[in-house]
Amino acid sequence: MTTKERAAFSLEGKVAWITGSSTGLGKVMAMQMGAAGAKVALNYNNNEARANATFKEFQDAGYEGIMLRGSAVVEEDVERMNTEITEKLGPVDILVINATPDQPQKSIEDYDWEFYQSMLDFFVKSPFLLCRAVLPHMKKQQWGRIINIGSEVFTRGVPNFTAYCAAKGGQNGFNRSLAGEVASHGITVNMISPGWIPVERHEKDPQEMKDEYLAGVPAGRWGVPKEVADTAVFLASEEASYVAGQNIHVNGAHTIA
Repeated sequence: MTTKERAAFSLEGKVAWITGSSTGLGKVMAMQMGAAGAKVALNYNNNEARANATFKEFQDAGYEGIMLRGSAVVEEDVERMNTEITEKLGPVDILVINATPDQPQKSIEDYDWEFYQSMLDFFVKSPFLLCRAVLPHMKKQQWGRIINIGSEVFTRGVPNFTAYCAAKGGQNGFNRSLAGEVASHGITVNMISPGWIPVERHEKDPQEMKDEYLAGVPAGRWGVPKEVADTAVFLASEEASYVAGQNIHVNGAHTIA
């Protein structure tokens, strides 16, 4: 390979910030972006022991980055984390908005507004705070990647999930509008909407619920976290420079069944 060539989907020289990346899909996305050459800021808010174990695994794989503690829905935490990333790794080039709370399914009568507000905080307030923090650098360098992690539940209109669906719909609207706003600055904004891809927090889910879901997936198999992570690496790469404002479903055709 000559000095003018580079590997496809390389993230060499880029700094990526992935919220909620001590476990689940976020952890695998951090690993894959590290493998693609990015310096990665991983983030957690609650479980320090789990975060330390994840970061050790990340470092043992030979990747470069830092682990940050902070809430993606608290303005002061977002600003502090962005400053720390800039000081230790460099300004953020790639932002993956992934942090999520528990998502219990309930009838609308069993929800209260406090829970609705918590969903809006994670999926509307947090993207706003995070993007506002990183966009000045992206605009200055005329290059950036923002990736929202959505969900197929919005497209499918899953029953007994009104709070989560409403908030994810808001995030989808944010994704679409911001994409048009910043495209002229060489910044792409996209969304990945996974189907039900089992990770650690699904270990105790009822088997009958899993069987029912899988029966409706045309691909006839479960997705794996790496398939979501590889999609994120693609969207973060130079190869995806003309992909903007899209909502890519990674779910084995479940939303077109």
